[in-house]
Amino acid sequence: MDGGGGGGSTSGEDGNQEKHLVLANKLFLLSQPDVDDLSKVAIRADVLSAVKSDDMAALFESLAATGVLEPDASLLAEMRARIDEEIRKLDEKIADAEENLGESEVREAHLAKSLYFVRVGEKEKALEQLKVTEGKTVAIGQKMDLVFYTLQIGLFYMDFDLISKSIDKAKKLFEEGGDWERKNRLKVYEGLYCMATRNFKKATSLFLDSISTFTTYELFPYDTFIFYTVLTSIISLDRVSLKQKVVDAPEILAVIGKVPHLSEFLNSLYNCQYKSFFVAFSGLTEQIKLDRYLQPHFRYYMREVRTVVYSQFLESYKSVTMEAMASAFGVTVDFIDQELSRFIAAGKLHCKIDKVAGVLETNRPDERNAFYQSTIKQGDFLLNRIQKLSRVIDL
Repeated sequence: MDGGGGGGSTSGEDGNQEKHLVLANKLFLLSQPDVDDLSKVAIRADVLSAVKSDDMAALFESLAATGVLEPDASLLAEMRARIDEEIRKLDEKIADAEENLGESEVREAHLAKSLYFVRVGEKEKALEQLKVTEGKTVAIGQKMDLVFYTLQIGLFYMDFDLISKSIDKAKKLFEEGGDWERKNRLKVYEGLYCMATRNFKKATSLFLDSISTFTTYELFPYDTFIFYTVLTSIISLDRVSLKQKVVDAPEILAVIGKVPHLSEFLNSLYNCQYKSFFVAFSGLTEQIKLDRYLQPHFRYYMREVRTVVYSQFLESYKSVTMEAMASAFGVTVDFIDQELSRFIAAGKLHCKIDKVAGVLETNRPDERNAFYQSTIKQGDFLLNRIQKLSRVIDL
């Protein structure tokens, strides 16, 4: 699974990932103990080649300082010299445009300098220059494109503060206008941000909205997008919604087979085939662990999925033997005992273990009764507020 795609166009109309996001994913893989040393040798060579081809001097220096790449003073000096020369040329173009040409040419010259800073990995200078370019931009669509460049910088550095502010800025721009294609692309960016910050429910909703309009190939290929959509949906949707929006969705059915274990993972959960589900689940763990957006939430996600599947199994029973449950999941009774004890103690599952009889007894909360109690409580609270208010008015 690739985690993400250079300074070129903001949209992935050519179907390619943005170069710097491909590089960010490789840098992430180099930091993972689960990636074997032989693979790391090839990845390190790819990283060096990408850094050289875009003259990413600042990144090279920091990677050399942390031991990811071998230090090379002459290579660094060469890159710096090329950057200085290129910036001199770009500044000349800006000066020429300001003296002899119109406003749109001035904007283009500033944009070229912004994209050059993006390309060489100078984060602060790129953001500063994008602000300057924005000041010379009138069209909403062009302003939006500048926000997409900023979002890509944010995703490269996993700068969630920058991403969040950029998404808010984009939404404000859309209030003034903006086309549907860019609005749909923003949904995928926001969905990715939500998923990376553990807001799986909102990510699910945004991803499902974008299934038939997906064009953000600069972030990831379509099959990776479906991988994220299925993963977030399983822990966010109820069974009925999962069936309608995911299990039977033609767009998902068309590509789900391209992602190993994903079809079995989704369908075995929906069809209550718990043994197959656990096999598919263990097959997917490697992909989740080696995904730069999901990896920080790996343990949380594993817990949530198990909560969903255990709740679904227990939903059908008032009581069930531990042995029957262990057999349904293809695991030992001891494993089920340990697992459920943790989930029950954390308040994630509504059941009790009768260890002597080896039986699980469900004690599902009565939702209607709970709703009735909360309505009465809210009613009392409202009456108290009205009484206080009436006293103030009487005075």
